[in-house]
Amino acid sequence: MIRARRARIVATLGPATRKPEQIVALARAGADVFRVNFSHGEHADHATAIARVRAAEAEVGRPLAVLADLQGPKIRLGEFRDGRVELTRGQAFRLDRDPTPGDSRRVCVPHPEIFAALRTGADVLLDDGKVRLKVVRFGQDFAETELISGDILSDHKGLNLPGLAIPIPALTEKDRLDLDFALTQGVDWVALSFVQRAADMAELRQIVLGRAGVLAKIEKPAALEALDEILDLSEAVMVARGDLGVELAPEDVPVVQKTLVRAARMRGIPVIVATQMLESMIHSPTPTRAEASDVAAAVYEGADAVMLSAETAAGEYPLEAVTMMDRILARVERDPRWPELMAAEYPVEDADADALVAAARRAADSASTGCLAAFTTTGQTALRLSRERPLQPTLALTTRLATARRLALAWGVEARVVDIITDPEDLARVAVEEALAAGLCPPGHRVLILAGLPMGSPGAANILRIAHAPLRR
Repeated sequence: MIRARRARIVATLGPATRKPEQIVALARAGADVFRVNFSHGEHADHATAIARVRAAEAEVGRPLAVLADLQGPKIRLGEFRDGRVELTRGQAFRLDRDPTPGDSRRVCVPHPEIFAALRTGADVLLDDGKVRLKVVRFGQDFAETELISGDILSDHKGLNLPGLAIPIPALTEKDRLDLDFALTQGVDWVALSFVQRAADMAELRQIVLGRAGVLAKIEKPAALEALDEILDLSEAVMVARGDLGVELAPEDVPVVQKTLVRAARMRGIPVIVATQMLESMIHSPTPTRAEASDVAAAVYEGADAVMLSAETAAGEYPLEAVTMMDRILARVERDPRWPELMAAEYPVEDADADALVAAARRAADSASTGCLAAFTTTGQTALRLSRERPLQPTLALTTRLATARRLALAWGVEARVVDIITDPEDLARVAVEEALAAGLCPPGHRVLILAGLPMGSPGAANILRIAHAPLRR
């Protein structure tokens, strides 16, 4: 199954998409990566979901990736005596560590790190910003605040401190248990939530040790201050507009999104734009025009992938949501102006492999080129090509199924698993056969081949060849 577009779709699994036939249907509709959200569900549920993605992969005949999304240090309020309270603008409201159920005057915040991060005059956002407090006075275990906006608050709502770095590790004890489980299940990507500093990604990499790709979710303003260092330790990045949008002004979010997409493209790592992309399709079979434009904007910016969250996890129209996203992506890529927007605007590094990739990208502009074929062990050669945004598809040929699955997230890359090639003379034959079998190269067109000698050596792309697909098979 070859999709008629280069940008990829990430679909979140959940109660609405648990059945095997539903996962197959989503893959046939265009989902490339399936997100397993460890903020919800038990390990047994996740194991079943992952197994069903693997079964769907065999049925649709192309690699599918599994993304394990760790919950991270989600900070929540305690409970209220009656489950919820009504508040009045301007009233005093106390946050403290007393576990006694709260009322309209106070509530417990069982996280000492919050009080260590506070400043007088700081904003405290509750329930995704629906309730805003201003800190008047605070100590090591309390904060006296004034209610600025909002009127209803209930048990366990989330808490955000915009503009303040919270001294709390990105990997909680729950995350460590979930990560160990996810790695034993053979997931392809691991997403770390609420990254604030480079050390967070360094810790994740040290635990993962290459068993999966590591992805930084940017959803804290503090991460923007250390963005270069964080991305240097990341193999992919997500513009997580949910919590990011809570802590930033609405007008800042589009600018940050564009900044993150450009930074990821500069490094040649996949970037996902996520959150509320087709939000209305949770309950509606069609999106709003604004949502369609939002998805299209991410594609025009050159994002590798766009993500559906509740739309597929808990929505009433999960299949329709994936189908609609596929239609929007394909339509944007048929825009005559789209190719000029995809043209690489980033300098080629001095490394020989990068120069060779850039040369392949330029050579591919010929109308006679059907596709590019990259023989790759780790996926890096294919990712270098993806960074250049060639208009022809890139066929990644690898001996590793794990590499093929991981590349399902990369822009314009179709991955296939092949046997080990020991004779360089077999490069052209295998590349042409696989390109024709996948439907990526019309008969009579040429295949541009990137490979490296010795075979199987990571990062050793040093051969650029041209092969022609026969007119008849």
